[in-house]
Amino acid sequence: MRYFEIEMKVRDYECDAQGIVNNANYLHYFEATRHELLESCGVHFSTLTDNKIYPVVRNISVAYKHSLRGSDRFLSRIRLGKDGLKYFFYQDIYRLPDMRLCVRGIVETVCIIDGKASPQTIFDEALKEYFE
Repeated sequence: MRYFEIEMKVRDYECDAQGIVNNANYLHYFEATRHELLESCGVHFSTLTDNKIYPVVRNISVAYKHSLRGSDRFLSRIRLGKDGLKYFFYQDIYRLPDMRLCVRGIVETVCIIDGKASPQTIFDEALKEYFE
């Protein structure tokens, strides 16, 4: 098992009046990281949807630990799990350079094909090195 990680930077417009990242923006960071992971493994959303495969978020659990602020750099990290048809993206965001944990999330997804949750071997194969 290994992690996928990407470095990002907080943009000022993502912050609220208190100067901290608005809580909803962490979900954007999580999603951007998942998309980058998939692309790095050769899986593109446009190809999936062209083939009528729709990966969707089923549930998200987020624990906010420490706030990021405008212009902060951070590391977004993923490790993966799977249970039946469900894929679990365990996602953490660390402020750089001190690696302080800011957010921890679990994003549960499934693939919808023909209107129902279905097995999708493309993810099993492409992401195999990231599974726990």
